[in-house]
Amino acid sequence: MKATYIRAMDHLHRACLIVAGACLVIITLIIPYGVFTRYVLNSAASWPEPLATLLMIVMSFMAAIVCYREYLHIGVGVLPVYLKEPAKTWLGWFLEICMLVTNLFMLVWGLKLVEATYFQVIAEFPILSVGISYLPIPLGGGLTALFVIERMMTGKFFQEAEAETVSQLTTE
Repeated sequence: MKATYIRAMDHLHRACLIVAGACLVIITLIIPYGVFTRYVLNSAASWPEPLATLLMIVMSFMAAIVCYREYLHIGVGVLPVYLKEPAKTWLGWFLEICMLVTNLFMLVWGLKLVEATYFQVIAEFPILSVGISYLPIPLGGGLTALFVIERMMTGKFFQEAEAETVSQLTTE
């Protein structure tokens, strides 16, 4: 069961990475188009900037998920290096429980936000609901919660510091 869950999280991790990368590529393509239509054609397109903003939001949430799984998120690694095993494990559990609570909050209240704003429209995109633009919040919270559960299942709470870094910390 645990191995199957980790394999599923590997596929989900890859999907988040692909979505974040695709958003970045699309943003990179549409912003120059918007500049071209505004300054060369003197007829500004109204959609590139709001679409780029929406894609930036999606990219940010997906990239945050990837960073969390790869231990690249903002975190202070000094304290776990100095802690011995029972305290280090307790700190890991405490931090992951806090992460789980935060992400479940994002999931539940994000869904309520999507529901509350679903029938409002974005002026630049009349076919796109405001609620859909808020969808990355609960989606990001739910997906990150899955990775938190994975980390709790494996018990690997902190990325192991490189030997060079550890020796520098302990000699100072």
